Amino acid sequence: MKVGIDVSGGDFAPLVNIEGAIMASKEIAENGVIVLIGDQDTITQELSMRGEQANKKLEIVHAPDVITFHDHPTRAIPQKPKSSIAVGFSLLSNGQIQAFASTGNTGAMLVGSMYKLNTIPGVIRPCITSTLPAIDGSKTILLDVGSNADCKADVLYQFAVLGSLYAKHVHGIETPRVALLNIGEEESKGNLLTIATYKLMADSDEINFTGNIEGRDLFTGKADVIVCDGFTGNVALKEAEGIYTLIRKRGIRDDYFDRFNYENYGGTPILGVKGNVIIGHGISNNVAVKNMILHSFEVANSGLAMKVNEAFN
Repeated sequence: MKVGIDVSGGDFAPLVNIEGAIMASKEIAENGVIVLIGDQDTITQELSMRGEQANKKLEIVHAPDVITFHDHPTRAIPQKPKSSIAVGFSLLSNGQIQAFASTGNTGAMLVGSMYKLNTIPGVIRPCITSTLPAIDGSKTILLDVGSNADCKADVLYQFAVLGSLYAKHVHGIETPRVALLNIGEEESKGNLLTIATYKLMADSDEINFTGNIEGRDLFTGKADVIVCDGFTGNVALKEAEGIYTLIRKRGIRDDYFDRFNYENYGGTPILGVKGNVIIGHGISNNVAVKNMILHSFEVANSGLAMKVNEAFN
């Protein structure tokens, strides 16, 4: 099993990505290999400085160019075919790696996923998720959290199916409870989008729909999967990150609120594309990168992309 990591991506590249890969290499299975995709000379030098040049769980693939956050997502990959992101997608599409992870340009990762790998037939729009810590110790998957700001009811319905498959095959929840984020629990509440989506979900036997859920219940563990459009989801996610930052600035340490730390989750897969692609936070440190890589192995081992493809076809 091989997972590729974009060494050049993120605010603190390449050092945190190399350090995170070294840390992850100590925890992956014996047959696991982490492919470091980036400038070969830089990677070799950094591994040598850390005494890891002989680490058999680390391989290097040379990719001298970098897609930065300033590059236009739709033009970046064709204009920079030797960039770490473009090379990573080539390796993934050719089956040389089983998952590709990056903390770099999110737009380029989304574009690369759709045009280098292609969307799974039947999926209207791929989406990205976030993991919310519930007060009861469980985890809740929120989707979409930013890739689709404007959605129709059939798109939200598919998010419910995608989220359910992710929760089942990666998080091990046999029958995930799915809820629709709304301004009230009643069936008649919400705007035209949520009212139409509610009907689609309620009439479906593909998902375990439990009804509407309000914003105050995001962290209660009432649902395993919470569905919303990307605009709403991104606002909710950024609010959670803001609360965590305020708590830390106030000097408050609490076991539950410590679970809001993005480092614990590392990254999240793009759901609905023909391959296992994981996106991490641009400000990721070495611990977050390590966890992103470990989660990439979990996603690849679960065969998530294949299972989504089977479900939609």
